[in-house]
Amino acid sequence: MGPAVTSSILLVEDDADLARLLDRVLTDEGYAVTLAGDGHTGLHLALTRPVDAMIVDRGLPAVEGLDLIARLRSRGVGTPILVLSARNSTEDRVEGLDAGAEDYLTKPFELTELLARVRALLRRHLDHAVHLAVPGGSLDLATRTVRRIDGGSVELSEREAALLGLLAARPGAVFTRAELLDRVFGDAESETVVDTYVHYCRRKLGRGVISTVRGLGYRLGKL
Repeated sequence: MGPAVTSSILLVEDDADLARLLDRVLTDEGYAVTLAGDGHTGLHLALTRPVDAMIVDRGLPAVEGLDLIARLRSRGVGTPILVLSARNSTEDRVEGLDAGAEDYLTKPFELTELLARVRALLRRHLDHAVHLAVPGGSLDLATRTVRRIDGGSVELSEREAALLGLLAARPGAVFTRAELLDRVFGDAESETVVDTYVHYCRRKLGRGVISTVRGLGYRLGKL
């Protein structure tokens, strides 16, 4: 079974045949997959598009896989990453983890193991993302409460917290209304529900909590 809620994955792989295979397998599992064929493209997409996890081949052209990961971590991008590599020594695995990856899988591998590792990666990421910084305070996802810097607190509804939490997990990333509709309001038919809940969040927390990016969508307000 695929994930109950669509999770997005950025796959950075220069082997076209392998990339097509993994794209098909991950898509069949219910994931939304974006492909990049080299490290430079992968870096650009990771910095400009919101994704829940990345799968990165180590031997990439343009920007090598571990260099790509190090650059992302140096810029504060905490997206969980699984490295794929033909290098299987202990030293190679340690180097990959030290660069900032959460997991390391050596080639060749079984597709069932890859999928299991992706599921574990996403679970661990969600388990640890309990407190997220938002303008003026922090969001506690467990209690759906924003604790303000001034000591006050504001309770959110389930969907308000889900919307704000998605934006706060990728500060600076712009989400389209269609993306927010799919990932937060999966049972809704109209994108106007996104605007409605943005209004609710702003009414409770101030207009600056969510920024409108004209012609594109929404992102978290300035921290």
